[in-house]
Amino acid sequence: MKQNKYDDPQFFDKYSQMPRSTGGLKEAGEWPALRAMLPDMRGKRVLDLGCGFGWHCRYAREQGASTVLGLDISEKMLERARALSDDPAISYRCLAMEDIDFAAEEFDVVISSLAFHYIQDLEEVYRQIHHSLVPGGAFILSFEHPIFTARSAQDWHYGAAGERLHWPVDDYQSEGPRVANFLETEVVKYHRTVATHLNLLIGAGFTIKELSEPQPAIELLDKYDGMRDELRRPMFLIISAVK
Repeated sequence: MKQNKYDDPQFFDKYSQMPRSTGGLKEAGEWPALRAMLPDMRGKRVLDLGCGFGWHCRYAREQGASTVLGLDISEKMLERARALSDDPAISYRCLAMEDIDFAAEEFDVVISSLAFHYIQDLEEVYRQIHHSLVPGGAFILSFEHPIFTARSAQDWHYGAAGERLHWPVDDYQSEGPRVANFLETEVVKYHRTVATHLNLLIGAGFTIKELSEPQPAIELLDKYDGMRDELRRPMFLIISAVK
């Protein structure tokens, strides 16, 4: 199933007001960890899957990438990305990640940030990405941590006074769809264990280089309510792999 909640005007308006939507990469708690895992971009052909507003596309160009292609299923997201970009070396295309079919060795680097937990058939997507990369090409991806996606509720367990007691984990080994509430809208996410994520990448031909379960950036800990609670459990998993 290919989801596109972002072209719904109300959902898009709520998403556009999130700190990472208004402030860009510096307002994304996981950005310092992700940035540290990115390869040298100089002269590289970069593909960004689920590019959203194009923050990572523009960063790649700032780091010297020769060309950048951003893909997203949402026309509204791409409209905003184009409005924020003034660079002929960056192009945007409306396409679902499940439909990618690039030529062999078309890219040197593939990036995807917080998109793959929406994909049902990850195995085929990973194989297509591997096919499109040059030998030695880098694939850096982030998604919601399996500890976060295990339960559809995706919420804390609260005490009588409304305090956050702990983050419950249940049904971890039961992989499959979860209907979660995101920005007051039901969205379908796909829960997989950490082992499944890694084995799908290995099965597609990748070598795993590095993993990160990032903590929020220090400068954000006291900037937003509840941010310090993000130190109590991992919300994201970042993987660096190479062909």
